[in-house]
Amino acid sequence: MREKVYHFMQGRYGMDAFSGFLIGTGLAVAVLNAFFKSNLLMLFSWGFVIFAYTRIFSKNRERCIAQNVWFYNHTKAVRDFMQKEKSRMQIRKTHHIYTCKKCGQKIKIPRGKGKIMVTCPKCRNEFLKRS
Repeated sequence: MREKVYHFMQGRYGMDAFSGFLIGTGLAVAVLNAFFKSNLLMLFSWGFVIFAYTRIFSKNRERCIAQNVWFYNHTKAVRDFMQKEKSRMQIRKTHHIYTCKKCGQKIKIPRGKGKIMVTCPKCRNEFLKRS
């Protein structure tokens, strides 16, 4: 069976980030439709999923690659924001982040050191904070 699927998918585009987004959006709209019972939501849900599967089984690789590049270009700001928030959450496990009241510089202080005097590296303003 695995070989049949492999043989069928040869020359086809396959799954990419845009197809995954379309399937996820279709499923999210289907869940939303469970609460609101709208024919329009059901139509959109099926439309997203059908479009995703037509891209997955398509043999026109250039068109699908262009669509995926368009998707990446238009979601760059969101992906960058999510990556920045993910790294901030990792840092906050081990450090406190304080803002200098004088210049607005963000300062990273390790947790568990008690009350310490923090010196801003930008403006040399000193203030007392608990870490």
